[in-house]
Amino acid sequence: MRYLLLFIFTAVMGSSYAASDSTHTSAPNVNAHKYTLLNFSGSDWCIPCIKMKKAIFLTDTFKAYAAEHITWINADFPRDRKSLSKEQVKKNEALADKYNKKGSFPYTVLLDEKGNIIKSWDGFPNLTAEEFVHQVDDAVKNDEHQHS
Repeated sequence: MRYLLLFIFTAVMGSSYAASDSTHTSAPNVNAHKYTLLNFSGSDWCIPCIKMKKAIFLTDTFKAYAAEHITWINADFPRDRKSLSKEQVKKNEALADKYNKKGSFPYTVLLDEKGNIIKSWDGFPNLTAEEFVHQVDDAVKNDEHQHS
């Protein structure tokens, strides 16, 4: 199961966010980090998703934290699905089947290395990038503390 999740995450990392945002820099290899932040968005129709992207994910604060501490994946569900490959649509749908059964947007989950959800945010968290990073970091540290 772990290898299946790693395969899915590695495959999604290659093209998910880049398909909807050409300014996103390539994310680190999924094997480089123990934790994964998975965000479900509708990049061309979901106003809170667009707001979250601008207010949090595109900030230098979040990018710096993610590069050092987590793997970040954006599973995008645009209305214009032509912007994604059929393969990417299938990968995003598989992630949604596992982690976002309600179909909430935006919906963000922090996963441990086994793919277990350790924290989630349903909707736009109405936080600054710094506050959001602090919540992610606290959840990571708490999970590490519980397993040490």
